[in-house]
Amino acid sequence: MDQASCSASESELRPFPIGPGAAGLTVSRDGAELRVVSKGATLMRLGERQAQIKLLESPDDPRLAVRAMSAAVEAMFGWRPELKALVLDLAGKDHLAGALKNHGLAVTVEEELTLLPEIAMQRRDNWLADPERPPLPQLHVMTDGKRHPQRSPKPEGLVYERFIPWLAQTISFRMVNLEDDLELFHRWMNDPRVDAFWDEAGSLEKHRAYLSKLHEDPHMLALIGCFGGAPFGYFEVYWAKENRIAPFYDADDYDRGWHVVVGEDAYRGRRYISAWLPSLMHYMFLDDCRTQRIVGEPAAAHLQQLRNLELSGFAKIKNFDFPHKRATLVMLLRERFFGDRLWLPAATSTPIAA
Repeated sequence: MDQASCSASESELRPFPIGPGAAGLTVSRDGAELRVVSKGATLMRLGERQAQIKLLESPDDPRLAVRAMSAAVEAMFGWRPELKALVLDLAGKDHLAGALKNHGLAVTVEEELTLLPEIAMQRRDNWLADPERPPLPQLHVMTDGKRHPQRSPKPEGLVYERFIPWLAQTISFRMVNLEDDLELFHRWMNDPRVDAFWDEAGSLEKHRAYLSKLHEDPHMLALIGCFGGAPFGYFEVYWAKENRIAPFYDADDYDRGWHVVVGEDAYRGRRYISAWLPSLMHYMFLDDCRTQRIVGEPAAAHLQQLRNLELSGFAKIKNFDFPHKRATLVMLLRERFFGDRLWLPAATSTPIAA
């Protein structure tokens, strides 16, 4: 049976991997019981009934208990996207309530300890490769006459990973490695479909120079997107304040923007856009909690991309003229992304098939 036609109940029988790399956890479900497992050992057991979960077994270490609970919460809301909240019964281990609230995982709603997807998805540990890496403290500097916060040193390697239950695949973003990724980038940029919008076709040396320049630019990150480890696209993430878009709107210090190339035809279409687009937005919001807006400047004539962006929560602000194209300014608010749970496909009101 094709994965896309499987039922949600079938998807819940599959383990739900949480966290980048081998250090991550796995959540499994057997009937009404959930198990959070690390390296073959059970860390936590939970009983689930409708919109309530009861703690059955938990590690003594509060930080490890929070980590395990965070994994269970992601899996539950991934399997059951129609849930608005989960009420948590700690079964006498009330000392964990303070840890869960202090770590931003649980809140008290009408005197009940409650888990909400819109706050759980703003924690960093389930998705960022280095969640302990803090945003850089604010220090304003000048670059080419532009005043902006000094940006953090660039990460290396994997930066984000997330399991997509409706695809039964993991998406990840990693930093471009010039030597390893140059041939791939070169092939994608010389694809006529890509060149029609990017206008960057050319020689291998041209593309080496292009990526080298980005590597030296503090306001840009060059990323490769992968499904199941297979590269499918190239992404540029930028700080808007230092970018060419800044003169065309009132850019805040921590606004971010992005460009995309889907280089592999097998990963085009709404099925995959519903995974990579919100995952990229999720990464940008998690990377720095001061980022309240994500902007884009697609070509005004690219109607399909504009429709995809509208479905994903972006508002069209205005049209304007770059030197090289007529563009549409689009904007996604942090409050809308998390409040409307836009990491899920648009118009999801029933469980998503795997």
